[in-house]
Formats: sequence, C-alpha cells, structure tokens
Amino acid sequence: MDEKERIFQLRRELHEHNHRYYVQNQPVISDQEFDFLMHELQDLEARHPELYDANSPTQRVGSDLSQEFRQVEHRHPMLSLANTYSEADVAAWYESVEKGLQGEPFEVCCELKYDGLSISLIYEDGRLVQAVTRGDGVRGDDVTANVKTIRSIPLVLNGTDGIPHEFEIRGEILMPWKVFERLNAEREAAEEPLFANPRNAASGTLKSQSSALVASRQLDAYLYYLLGDDIPAEGHYENLQAAASWGFKISQGMRKVSTLQGIYDYINYWDTERKNLPVATDGIVLKVNSLRQQRSLGYTAKSPRWAIAYKFKAERACTRLESVTYQVGRTGAVTPVANMEPVQLAGTTVKRATLNNEDFIRSFDLHIGDYVYVEKGGEIIPKIVGVDIDQRPIIAQPVQFIRRCPECGTQLVRYEGESAWYCPNDTQCPPQLKGRIEHFISRRAMNIDSLGPETVDEYFRRGLIHDVADLYTIDVQQINGDGSRTKSAQRIVSGIAKSKEVPFERVVFALGIRFVGETSAKLLARRFKTMEALQHATLEELTDVDGIGEVMAGSIISYFHNEDNVRLVERLRGYGLQMALSDEQLSRQSDRLAGQSIVISGVFQHHSRDEYKSLIEQHGGKNVGSISKKTTFILAGENMGPSKLEKAQKLGIPIKSEDEFLAMIQA
Repeated sequence: MDEKERIFQLRRELHEHNHRYYVQNQPVISDQEFDFLMHELQDLEARHPELYDANSPTQRVGSDLSQEFRQVEHRHPMLSLANTYSEADVAAWYESVEKGLQGEPFEVCCELKYDGLSISLIYEDGRLVQAVTRGDGVRGDDVTANVKTIRSIPLVLNGTDGIPHEFEIRGEILMPWKVFERLNAEREAAEEPLFANPRNAASGTLKSQSSALVASRQLDAYLYYLLGDDIPAEGHYENLQAAASWGFKISQGMRKVSTLQGIYDYINYWDTERKNLPVATDGIVLKVNSLRQQRSLGYTAKSPRWAIAYKFKAERACTRLESVTYQVGRTGAVTPVANMEPVQLAGTTVKRATLNNEDFIRSFDLHIGDYVYVEKGGEIIPKIVGVDIDQRPIIAQPVQFIRRCPECGTQLVRYEGESAWYCPNDTQCPPQLKGRIEHFISRRAMNIDSLGPETVDEYFRRGLIHDVADLYTIDVQQINGDGSRTKSAQRIVSGIAKSKEVPFERVVFALGIRFVGETSAKLLARRFKTMEALQHATLEELTDVDGIGEVMAGSIISYFHNEDNVRLVERLRGYGLQMALSDEQLSRQSDRLAGQSIVISGVFQHHSRDEYKSLIEQHGGKNVGSISKKTTFILAGENMGPSKLEKAQKLGIPIKSEDEFLAMIQA
C-alpha cells in the first residue's frame, strides 16, 4: 500500500474509532493506539499537502489562528419553543393539537431537553460543510472551524445508503458535568472567574477565537431534528433513527407515545433519572411525530404549534451557611454572596449562591450557621429560597451588610429607589475599572473582539491599562513581553485601532454611564448629535428626549460633572474615537416616523428584524415590544402571532406590511 492509500485508510479508521468512542461509548482500541494512528496520519499528511482535507480527523485538534465569525442567515428560522411547567399545561397543549388535527390520531415523540447551545449543521454529500449558532433565530455565527473539533459530531458520515445529497440537522452543543467541574477547578486554582454553569461554559468555549482551545474543552453534542427536501421518512422519530445510523449522536432516551398518560409517564421517569446523565438537562421536549401533521399545525410568530417544552421543577437541597462575602460589579453595585457547605444539586457541587441585596438578607433573617434551602433557578443559578429556623444554632449571629467597599474601602451609598448599595468610587475602585473596560470592549459597544475579560485582567495587573483610554496607548512590544506572542499582540493592537470606526451611538453606550443602555444611547446620540452637546445637556433637555427619565438624566449629568470622566472622554476624543454622528447618519435621518411607537412581529423577507428596528430609529420612530393603546401601528411579516393579531384588532391598531412600511420611509 502506498502512502496516499494509507492516508485514506487511516482517515476511514479514525473516523470510525471517533464514532465508537464519542457516540457509541464502545471503544475497540486503547487511547495509546488511537494516538499512534493519529500521529501516523499527521506525518503522512505533512508529506502530502496536495491531499489536504478539511474534514480529516487531524483537523479536530483546532488552530490557534483567530477567526472572525461571520453572520449567516439560516435556511429555515430557528424558533424557540413555548415553555410549560405543569401537567395541566401539557394537557392543554395536547388538547390544542387534537383540535388542530380535527381528531386525527397522532403520535408524540418525547425527548430530553438538553441545556446547551443550539447549533445547525449543514451536510453535503455526506460531509460537514457548515455549522451555525442559533443567534437571533434568523441569523447566527458561522462556527464551523470550532465545531469540527467536537468529536461526537461526524465530519464524514457512515456509508451512503439513504443519506440525502444535502440536509440540515440541529442539536445542542454541551459541556459534560465532569469537564465543567474540572475546568472550574482549574480556573479557581489560577484565580480566574468561574463559569456559572455548563451552558455558559459551552457557549463561551464555542465562541472562542481559538479552535485549539475549543478542542481542549472536550465539548459534546446531541442532535435532535432533521430538515431537508429529501429526508428519508415522514416521521421525526424515524428520521433521527436513520441519522443515528449515519453516525450522529442521538439520545437513547427518545420515545414515541400515543396517549397523554404516556407523556406523563415519560416526564415522571426522567424527572428522577436525569440526575444520572453525564450532561445537563432542564426539561422534556414534546413533538408531534408526523412531519405532515407538523406542517398542518404550523407556527405562531415565535414557536411551532406542534412542539412544546416542559421544564422540570427546580431541585432543592439543604446545607449550612458558613459565611457571606461581597462582590463589586461594573456599576459599583455590591452583591452579597453566600458561602455554604458544599452540596450536590442538579448535577453539580454547589457552594456559593447570590443573596441579591441587603433587603433579601433581611427578608430571611439570615444568620451565619443557618441551614438554608437552595434551589437552582431554571436549573442554572443557585439561590437561597428558605431557612430551617429549627436548626439555627444558639450562638448564630445575624448577617450584617457591610458599609464600606470590600475592594477600595470607600463608604457605600444607597440611592433613592435602589435596593442595592453602591461603591461611588467609580474612577478608582479596581473591579469597577475592570468591569467598565470589559463593557467598553464588548460586542455591542466597541466590539474589540481580540480582547476578553481574562486579557483585560492580565493587562490591569501588569499596569498596562487603568481605564478604557489606556487601551489606545498599548503597543505590540508592551503586550508581547517575552516575544512569544507577536501575532496575537498585532491582532489585539489592530482590533483596538479598528474600534475607532465604531459609530457615535455605540461610543455613548460604551462609556458605561449608569442606566444608559444600548437603546437609550441611540436616542441620546440622535437627539444631541455630538458628545459635546450631550456633555452640556441640561436636565430639562435630557428628559425632553422620549424614553429618557429623570433618573437616567441625573446619572448622565452626574457622569459629566465628574472631572475624571471629562478627562477620559477628552482622551478618547484625542485618540480618534467617533464623537459625533457621521455625515452619512445625519443625511439618512428623517422625521417620517417621529412620535410613532411601532411593534414588529413575524418573519420578514426584505430585511432582518434588527435592520427594521434600525430603520425605525433612523426615521424618528420608537421600537416597542408589546401592543397597547399607544401603539401607532404593527410592522407585520409572515406568521404574525395570533395573540398579537387579536389584540391589534381589538384595539384597532393598524397593521402594515413590509412593502407598505418601506414605502412610508422612502416617500
């Protein structure tokens, strides 16, 4: 056998071993033997670069090269499911399906609801060609390079029988409990921030700019829905069984039932048994099995009528409160954290829980040494939900909320109408400074995606940055240090320089002025047009802007009365950031929608929902999320929600199509 034939043989063998190990959990060779075959293939591929294959098993190790995630529009919208929390809700859904099918018999496919990151995989001729995150349901991030490192996702499918030429399969990217706990233990030892839960860890990992890091995190995946023009069966369950034979990891817990009692039995079984699973689940998904019947039942604006999610009730445990510590956030809000005797809860070891604020502590009359009841809200965030007073030790002391910042020692303040205590030292307190920098570089602000929280923390500790303006003074040599990361340093400096092109309204948002969110920053930018005008705006001028109340206006005035903030803005101006609306933005604006409140509903053809929101704002209109008497009209696409349609008709709210709306703003 020559070297080229050996390459093809090794690829086939390693794909098969990956499937046996990561999907079937039935390895037939040792890890050492697997590594030996992999090294042999790597050596042969290095000698024959002309035989490069993007789906070779060697590509699963990933690359350290940064990758800009491009946005991709889904071929079919990825809608979310309606949630239920009781058997009565399930019965109501079941009855609605019966009514929708006019008494025709139907089967329901019961599946576990995995708690991870939704993914869409596109295959052509049996090979993975694209992987896209859910995003906003219409568009998502192309994360193909990272997904290729996940060993339970086949790069090349088994055989050819029955496999469509082209199809899409959807599923969930997960981080197993064991990997999650090991990762957090490593981060704790390195004094790095811990991931809150496996879902956040999986999401953060998949969005990493280094596919080599993704490969090291050992993500997993379960697939649960097949789409395409030539899929093998008219039944959802049957299609997934076919997909399993092609090499996909499909849940073994999936069952078909034909009665409501069958659904209840499935829910009751998995409410207990799920605790033995290696990955996080937070409920059950119920789907009408027949694809023909699915099409007949159709969709609402947000979710399919033929499927629903049942969420498990939160698991509860009792453990001892050992101490309370305090964390300072970006805005200066001080959050108390309960440190508890470790206890197993919903698959993880829990030893910390947020206590929200001083009022929360008082509502439970918490004492150090109390035995507290802990739940996971939505199976994710631990929270204290009660106290066993009968077990309170005689010597237990009540929890006293601190009055000075645990980081900088500044006297805390509590603003009128606020439940939280704040550290007012926003220009010197280290967590606030780092938090403001992290906010500044975030995607919706300055979008410096070459930086992240860990990098910010490192630069802060090294003294390279003290505030956001310092970012624009960093050079490659400072970052590079020992000379081992020149390319990374160049990428970071380039990303910082590129942020100078970010439009004015996002600069306003990036400053991190308390209470000023993304939408209000756009309103302020459009009204005042320059940073200088915003800086000198009066309370009356600010509150005259629709959507800006007195609290936010006061916060803006307070921000610009602080000399440190004024100097910071002037430094940013000197470094070339956008401090006014561009000529293009000014010329695009009109008052055609001035004073009008508009609700967007449905799926659109010409533009995305975000693009329509932007157009509404550019022409003086206001986006609102719900219908009321104050709504001017509804911009409606296909599959507008029936509840919104009914409410609009009841209130006499006009409904305009895409074409009618575009004609309005172009007139």
